[in-house]
Amino acid sequence: MKVKIITAFLFSFSSAFAQVDLTTPFKSCNLEGSITIYDKTGKWLTSDEEDSRRETQPASTFKIINLLIALETGVIKDENEIVKWPGSTDTTLYGYRPEIYHDISVKEAFEVSAGWAFIELAKKIGWKQYLHYLKAAKYGNNNLSEKGDDFWNFGAFGVSPRNQVTFLAAVYAGKVPFSKRNIDILKKVMVNEQTADYTLRAKTGWTRVDGNDIGWWVGYVERKDNTYFFATRVTKKRSTPNPEFGNCRKTITREVLRQLGAF
Repeated sequence: MKVKIITAFLFSFSSAFAQVDLTTPFKSCNLEGSITIYDKTGKWLTSDEEDSRRETQPASTFKIINLLIALETGVIKDENEIVKWPGSTDTTLYGYRPEIYHDISVKEAFEVSAGWAFIELAKKIGWKQYLHYLKAAKYGNNNLSEKGDDFWNFGAFGVSPRNQVTFLAAVYAGKVPFSKRNIDILKKVMVNEQTADYTLRAKTGWTRVDGNDIGWWVGYVERKDNTYFFATRVTKKRSTPNPEFGNCRKTITREVLRQLGAF
């Protein structure tokens, strides 16, 4: 398995950071992939520099910027707006999930990753507005040649882990083409965990393209003393069974962040 420690990116960290084990978490899950981390002080850490710059479909992690675009364009007023169930969805592409087949709030659709709801929003947003905001936010490769509405799961649109991280850091700093109100709504919807020591905001993603499973977990951990932005992407052949594939997106990330002191 190819998991490389890039010393150039470890150089600016303390000696404790340099001792972070980036290899074992991937080996334990028997998965290829990489984790890329950036902290508020401007330090980078990556397990594989080449992979951190490789673009693939963002899958449901695209819901982060998708929510911002839907808010900014006025397609939705806030996270409580209800998206009407269209009556059917492609269960071959998205699996059979009857528990989400109903009218749903945007907040719930984000939390349970109801892809059909964001496809309905995409139809209203349109490619012209998507391209405008994607370019302005410097997110992805701007290739919207996919004929289907779900360009973040299929087609030529791609984003790298490094790009995911720089975008999240820009959102956190308010340096994106979206209003403070809309950024605050996103931050509220993204909360996964909140304790006395930290707040975790994150989104998972999983798509199946060209015979491969591509899994993501992106987000950031905010502490009083620092903030850690992360993007973990794992891949495997669909023909290779791995029942822990979904869970490993998080277990790999948590272990590395634990070593860094984020948890």
